[in-house]
Amino acid sequence: MLDQVAGITRVRMLYLQLLYRCNYTCKHCFHGELLKEPDQFELDEARSILDHFREVYRLDAVTLLGGEPLLYPHIAEVSAYAKQIGLDVEICTNGHRGFRSRIEAIAPSIDKFRVSLDGLMLHHDLIRQRGSFEGAIEMIDLAVGLGLTTGATMTVTDSTLDDVAPLARMLEEHGVTELKLHALRLVGNAAKHPDLEVVDIDRYADLHQQIREACLGIQVIYDSDLSPEPAGEQCSNLVAGGWLDRIESDPRGALTVSCKAVGRDVNAFRWDKAEQVIRYEPRSDDEFAAGIPDVVYETARVS
Repeated sequence: MLDQVAGITRVRMLYLQLLYRCNYTCKHCFHGELLKEPDQFELDEARSILDHFREVYRLDAVTLLGGEPLLYPHIAEVSAYAKQIGLDVEICTNGHRGFRSRIEAIAPSIDKFRVSLDGLMLHHDLIRQRGSFEGAIEMIDLAVGLGLTTGATMTVTDSTLDDVAPLARMLEEHGVTELKLHALRLVGNAAKHPDLEVVDIDRYADLHQQIREACLGIQVIYDSDLSPEPAGEQCSNLVAGGWLDRIESDPRGALTVSCKAVGRDVNAFRWDKAEQVIRYEPRSDDEFAAGIPDVVYETARVS
């Protein structure tokens, strides 16, 4: 269906949101009220969508997401199955210290273990909850000790721009190899906290200067909307010659192509869990009709 409608013949990465449920209610979470919803992929449903994208769209990799994916009851089975069918497997978690045993259980199936951090301790704990930063660092140390390639993801907010370089330095000391920076989208919970938004985009130039001057060994990858010279609104959706870099499925099966469209309920495609097929359900305001551009990632320059 993706090839017939959108010319997409290959997908590199599936971002699979296994469930909405989470043990945090972060101020910037794009799920918002959906965190209270019970929707999730059952084990056979998760296997089916992985099989479909592997067989039809030559899928290379999957990133397991939530909500909080380590709350998903079949996380070990799904990660092991994804590895079994030849996929590179990543997971992005909040790194709560209560997940120690689950991290140990999935370690043999994980190619990259990624933890969400929102700045240094003060700002991170204000966005998430008290003690969550220390817990996340403990789980990073656990993952590194298990031999997992470990990364971190940070949503940059108005109060955390100056945290990026020192956080990257700290993570490097803990064995983290990559820090991925995202621009804040005012959807979900973030819509209730507009003070988090970086209004003065000229501050991004200072951010990149701080990264260069820090002479980091860790790789810093950033959403191009955080560039000193933003990429603008050209709609690419990363489709070139039929190749799509990533597609995201929410727990209900909604398939979203653009990262900027995630959380906005503007999907034109849906994974039908019962029939195990992709449905095309166009709307006048869907991401293709609206021409929502995708996120483009770049690697920060270092001195």
